Amino acid sequence: MTTSTRLLTSALVAGLGAVAYARWESERFTLRRATVRALTTPQPDLRVLHLSDLHLVPGQTTKKAWVTSLVELRPDAVIATGDFLSHRDAIGEVVETLEPLFDIPGAFVLGSNDYYAPKPINPARYLTGPSGLQPNRPMLPWQDLVAGLTAGGWLDLSNTASRLKADGREIDIRGVDDPHIGRDDYGMVAGPFDPGADLALAVAHAPYRRVLDPMAADGAHLIMAGHTHGGQLRVPGYGALVTNCDLDTRRARGLSEHRGSALHVSAGLGTSPYAPFRFACPPEATLLTRRFPEEAR
Repeated sequence: MTTSTRLLTSALVAGLGAVAYARWESERFTLRRATVRALTTPQPDLRVLHLSDLHLVPGQTTKKAWVTSLVELRPDAVIATGDFLSHRDAIGEVVETLEPLFDIPGAFVLGSNDYYAPKPINPARYLTGPSGLQPNRPMLPWQDLVAGLTAGGWLDLSNTASRLKADGREIDIRGVDDPHIGRDDYGMVAGPFDPGADLALAVAHAPYRRVLDPMAADGAHLIMAGHTHGGQLRVPGYGALVTNCDLDTRRARGLSEHRGSALHVSAGLGTSPYAPFRFACPPEATLLTRRFPEEAR
């Protein structure tokens, strides 16, 4: 065997190994924990579970069981930042998966994949900027998803402001419909947050700056989003290559700061069914502990 043949064979084996690992990692569900200084007065910790990007298709029993088990964390509230679906027949399974969590105060927004069925896309397109809405993507029965989640008691925050009571605390909460496909209208909820609320919380699926900026300017203590998948395929030692929006890649997942507000972007729990791979970016949910600043560690 020639040197070039050996090198080619080694590269092929390494490539196949990387693909196999990325497929395995896509089901290595991980609970992250983070602490954020986002309470206005001295009080006990407030624990909020952040779920995002389930991309559920029928039959994903491992994912469903893991998400359902999160009820054992006994969070004070649950916030879900969209892309529950990746199949039109998955709505019942989404509601069934989340049903144990409906006993906990919660709120949600939708993402583009809750409105439109997924289609194959060339992954290289993500390197050129945010993906657009592909023509002829069939719509999903998203109204049934909203009906199931609201029947469970969760608030629909799509271009809506509301109040959420969690563990006796008052949360002034608002959200927008998915900015990635232009359904956001922050003007419908704009204005200063209630300074008397224990927490000012803003929610979006995709963390585009055109919604992050006014949310922060209106005084959000915390902004929560998903959509990025944390980059999905990360380079060890470097991080995400893309965010699929106009947020910079260093903030593709986890906690950061945005114009005075805390920003938490979830790397999410799923993938497109046409690209079921993750690399150096396992699927995740996050338990965020909000603490009064002087008590934060």
